Amino acid sequence: MPQLGFGVFQIPETETARAVETALQTGYRSIDTAAAYGNEAGVRDAVLTSGLNRSDVFITTKLQNSDHGRHKVPRAFEESLDKLGGDHIDLYLIHWPIPHKGLTVETWEALVELQREERVRSIGVSNFRVEDLDRIIDATGVVPAVNQIELHPRLQQLELRRFHEHHGIVTEAWSPLGKAHQAPPSGAADHPGVLDDPTIERIATAHGRTPAQVVLRWHIQLGNVVIPKSVTPSRIEENFQIFDFELGDDDMHALFELDREERTGPDPDTFG
Repeated sequence: MPQLGFGVFQIPETETARAVETALQTGYRSIDTAAAYGNEAGVRDAVLTSGLNRSDVFITTKLQNSDHGRHKVPRAFEESLDKLGGDHIDLYLIHWPIPHKGLTVETWEALVELQREERVRSIGVSNFRVEDLDRIIDATGVVPAVNQIELHPRLQQLELRRFHEHHGIVTEAWSPLGKAHQAPPSGAADHPGVLDDPTIERIATAHGRTPAQVVLRWHIQLGNVVIPKSVTPSRIEENFQIFDFELGDDDMHALFELDREERTGPDPDTFG
């Protein structure tokens, strides 16, 4: 699984193929989609027209919340596989744990069975907390390959990342750049987005890079898998140019100090 991939969250179906084509032409070889995004077919179309072999592109998709349960998973998987094309999916994730449904363990067991049948190469989860991970590991003995979570300089998920490291789970960051414009916390008059943070801007200026490149490089040096999304060709290319410079220890420490446990997306404690 490439450490830098391309995400297609919130890209309309009609724009997905073009955006993914640009990403593949740029050099990305990992594409992250989901059944809930409604654009799996667009990913397929882009791979087909790229001239690349399917085996050259690592594709991740996710089980949507309405398809939890032992008997729903196989059908949902086949629907995603049909939309994506080919005879396998590289990585299949449970999109959200939805613990109040009481179906998390049996849903995970169904993914384990898909992997045993060699229908999917690797299985993992998304937005799982430590307690959710403990539940499925204790019940099945199977550790997810990946946990895809919201992670950026203002939400660094230290406890969860330590758990991942201890159990050999890859940390994959969604919303890796935060949001450009965030609603201010209660009582705050000015609250710039992550990429407008003065610390990040200072580091970017020092390295002759953009704030986005600095944040993506921070993820890479932490060991995270990262999947930035864009539909702008110049931004897609910019986000890929992060392997020819390195952040120093002082830079990494300054970015560590930005952690505020500040979410931009749904909270797994309450979502679903």
